[in-house]
Formats: sequence, C-alpha cells, structure tokens
Amino acid sequence: METTLTASQLHAIADAIADAEARGTVGKRPTRAHPRMTVADAYAVQGEWRARQAAAGRRPAGRKIGLTSKAMQQAVGIDEPDYGTVFGDQIWESGTVVDHARFSNPRIEVELAFVLRSPVEGPDATAVDVLRAAEYVVPALEILSSRVEMDGRSIVDTISDNAALGAVVTGGRAVDPADIDLRWAAAMLFRNEGIEETGVAGGVLGDPARGVAWLANRLAVHGERLEAGEFVLAGSFTRPVAAVPGDTFFADYGPLGVVTCRFS
Repeated sequence: METTLTASQLHAIADAIADAEARGTVGKRPTRAHPRMTVADAYAVQGEWRARQAAAGRRPAGRKIGLTSKAMQQAVGIDEPDYGTVFGDQIWESGTVVDHARFSNPRIEVELAFVLRSPVEGPDATAVDVLRAAEYVVPALEILSSRVEMDGRSIVDTISDNAALGAVVTGGRAVDPADIDLRWAAAMLFRNEGIEETGVAGGVLGDPARGVAWLANRLAVHGERLEAGEFVLAGSFTRPVAAVPGDTFFADYGPLGVVTCRFS
C-alpha cells in the first residue's frame, strides 16, 4: 500500500505520539492536521514509531489485534480489524498493581492470547494453520491507552497510536488449543466486585484463531509474518470498561482460571 503523506510528515506524527507517551499526556489526533490521511499512512506512522522504540532498547514480543467485533467495526466505520505491536515490557502477570497515571484514558478489555511455537505466514493462512502453530492459549486483559485525543478519533488515528495498546495482563490456565473449543471460551469481567461485562471468544470473528489468521494475511502485504515465539493478543470479546484509580478488575474465565489487576 502506498502512502500519501511525505516521510517528514509521517515522522512528525510519530514524534508527537512518542512525546505524548513519554510525557503521559494526550496529543492532537493526526487527522486534525491531515484529514485525508489513509490507513496506509497510519501503518507507516506505526512502523516508524515501532522502529524507534526497538532502537531505544524495547523488545518487540508480538502483536495485538483490535476492532474484531462487528459492533466495534460499525461504530468506527470500517470493515476489518486493525493491529499494533506488543513489546516485552508491556506483558504483565495477573495480580499486577497498575500505575493509573502511566496511561491515558485507560480501559480494560477481555481477550485470549496465543503464543506460537512455529510461524504463521500469509497470504492464505487459515484458523487451522493458527491452531497447528500455537503452543498454547492463555486468558488476558488488555489495558487500552490513547496517546491521541479520543474526541473525533478515527481508525486512522487509532492505528497511528499503535492500536491504542497500553499493556497486557495475563493469567489463568494456559491450554493447548486442541484441548478446547476456543469459540466457547467465556469470561465474566468484574470491577470492584460488580459485574460489568460478559462474553464468549466466538465474538472475535466467529473464532479467535480466525483473527490471528487475518493478522498473518494482513502482515503478508508488508512482507512480514508471525514468527515462532510471538505473543498475539487476539481481540476483545467484551466492550472496553473504563478504569479509574482504586479500581480492581477480576476476569473469571471459568475452567481457564482468573486474571486480576488493580489500578493505584
């Protein structure tokens, strides 16, 4: 896909997002200055931001997939998911105490994460290919964080902002995907002992493995693939729930166990 913005414009957007993250602030959405900015431009910004983070010593550990449900796609006016990079320092264990001030507009989503034992390569990857390649699947909570203003935000703004990833909290019981019908993996999300959301993983494109296959096929357009050892956050099957200081979140995945975190 060809970009429409110049290299200097793309770099300036990546600079602004990196600066907002470093300062813990929210910057202007890129489409304010570039209303005709495209999805290709947004992924180019994300790629520049990712390269700078890696050059600074952060270790890319995998990917996240977002906007996998039809309801969320319709809400932002797109017909496919998006994706971003997960760095190793963003993957935390259940029970983590989260510094609320570290994130902008933090929200919690309920997901499954795949860890791959072998690569998955497009452009014709399928859910079966993903299941064969997966070493295990584990429950996860995604902490969303927006480095760009949310008012008026489009899919282009979100992609530029690394698909709004803040961090991931994993826990519960890791399972071989051959041992469970992932479509029917379910969870109840509690905030401060009150239930907020429920959902089943089939809400992710009918099967979360299908979401990972979509990602592999999308990456193939850029000459990339999902590699062995990568961590892939497959997409939320609940709506995001806002987090404020003092909130405790408890996600009960039934036979897959629980994942918790608390915001200080």
